[in-house]
Amino acid sequence: MAAIDSLGALGAPPAPTSSGYAELTTEQFVEIMFTELTNQDPFEPNDSQAMLNQLSSLRSIESDIQLGDRLDQVVSRTEFASASGLIGQLVSGISEESRQVVDIVFSVSQTQDGPVLNLMNGQRVRMENLIEVTSPDIGEVDDE
Repeated sequence: MAAIDSLGALGAPPAPTSSGYAELTTEQFVEIMFTELTNQDPFEPNDSQAMLNQLSSLRSIESDIQLGDRLDQVVSRTEFASASGLIGQLVSGISEESRQVVDIVFSVSQTQDGPVLNLMNGQRVRMENLIEVTSPDIGEVDDE
């Protein structure tokens, strides 16, 4: 199991992926523009404004993708932090074997599909399959 920092996140966030457009410096952009202007036919000039618009659109799309990825990371970490708050609590839910189980949460594991509660009896319950959470001091969960 991975170590958890004080915020409940697993390790460092993955490095965001980017295209060459996102990393294009102003100097590189000016060089591309001069190359474009140098190589164009003076009697049939290229539409520089169209090229600028396309580059701007590509940067906007890349920015939207990066924002979506970061939001996914925030949601994942928030779900894991919420699941970690259930350690020591009595829960009722549907196990990975599709059976209703009731036991105390021993630990939490982060999986590709989200956090999974590890119960004292060895069963595992995904957060989305929780039915009820009760303080172990209050008593057993009602079987319905």
